[in-house]
Amino acid sequence: MKKGFRKFFWPILILADLAIAGTVFFLIWLQPDYSAAQKENSHLIGLSYMTMNNEFYKIMSEEINARIEAEGDRIVMRDPALDADRQIEQIEEMLDMGIDALVVTPVDSDRLVGVLEKAKTQGVFIIVLDTNISQDELADCTITSDNYNAGVIVGEYFLTQCDSARVVVMTHETTESGRQRVKGFLDTVSDAEGIEIVKKVECEGQVEIAMPEIQEVINSGLQFDNVFCLNDLASVGVVAALEENGMLQSVNVYGVDGSPDSKALINEGMMKATAAQFPSEIGKQAADVIYRLFDGENVDEDILIPVELITQENVNDFGIDRWQ
Repeated sequence: MKKGFRKFFWPILILADLAIAGTVFFLIWLQPDYSAAQKENSHLIGLSYMTMNNEFYKIMSEEINARIEAEGDRIVMRDPALDADRQIEQIEEMLDMGIDALVVTPVDSDRLVGVLEKAKTQGVFIIVLDTNISQDELADCTITSDNYNAGVIVGEYFLTQCDSARVVVMTHETTESGRQRVKGFLDTVSDAEGIEIVKKVECEGQVEIAMPEIQEVINSGLQFDNVFCLNDLASVGVVAALEENGMLQSVNVYGVDGSPDSKALINEGMMKATAAQFPSEIGKQAADVIYRLFDGENVDEDILIPVELITQENVNDFGIDRWQ
């Protein structure tokens, strides 16, 4: 195992093993007490990200929380932990608490429609982040990375790296962002001569699922030499499994996110490329939209945040130990 990977591989492997064994950890998010700075008639903003087991959402939320605190308003945040039913229940609770705005990344793009319709009837502003809901008209504003183009730019780079390939694609089918990234990649590479998509594997974009799933593919005897992952949590899980099986010299891994872990892997030559998202910018845009809506201003219905390709040639330009 390479030294550069060891410093973060073992914590990931331990967590993955615990998850696979069925151990469940409940992370309780304690929000700061903003009461001293709260203004009279303050707003209550609900935050519901699909999971907090992803640094990406924590970075976004830091930007939003800082603006809400500065404005003297209040926050209620819940973690559905990738459970669509739990997310619906938690949003119902927020509506009962009287939230004025809801910031949400849906666990399931279709399942939230009913509760978001209820939010609209109560006059709650809805700001959707990272991945679209199936009925976009319910959102006052949707802010996402350019997910389709993320798949495209990774696919274009992939085509410069090989004349032929047998590709496994790691997916997250319940999220529109995941579907769009995979679609962008497949639209770019599928018609190229010598490129064969040999399997699609659902992994929910989680390291502890991607790792055993790709291990099953390896155990099945399926021959493959490239893996495209919808996000970098999946990429890290795939790299870990390939490393354990001594396959990193023969299998290339591509992802989307630009997480510090994936950038470290790219820097070590253990991963080929990723498309960088900018969670800080998404969070800043979301905070701005919240307060423009409160002020009665018009906002764009859709805001796309550009993505950028990270390879071994430019990874140091992005800062390996931090998000963009």
